[in-house]
Amino acid sequence: MPIVAPPGCGVLVFTVNRGPYLVSAASTARLRVGGREVPFAGEGTWHVALPAGSYDVRLTDFMGVPIMKTAVAVQPGEAQTRAFDFQVWRNRVLDGQGNDAATFAMWSNYLIMVVTLAVVGVVCCCGFGALITLPALTAPH
Repeated sequence: MPIVAPPGCGVLVFTVNRGPYLVSAASTARLRVGGREVPFAGEGTWHVALPAGSYDVRLTDFMGVPIMKTAVAVQPGEAQTRAFDFQVWRNRVLDGQGNDAATFAMWSNYLIMVVTLAVVGVVCCCGFGALITLPALTAPH
């Protein structure tokens, strides 16, 4: 629900999407603006009144590890828009014009899973191959 900014304040309008995950990414995420936690109830669009100034905005996981970070400069009486977009391969923060405004964006859970499975597959296959050849290497000639 849009809000009217108090005198000397601006509004941060942020949108958090569900993401392509089985469990909504927004359900466990936390928003921190200038180091303070701002409560929000999952996916959707939210409005927060902030005193004019520059802020570091972070969307973190439930343990406080940053997933996405951006910077925002709030002007009195103006609204700054940010969309925290959970995507398949990389998470993004978009400004009101659709430009990437992320100062940090973690890889998506899907990409992390693919890389991890590839590494585990190589380690397991190489390890299994080494175990098979070990008796041949240690046998007396």
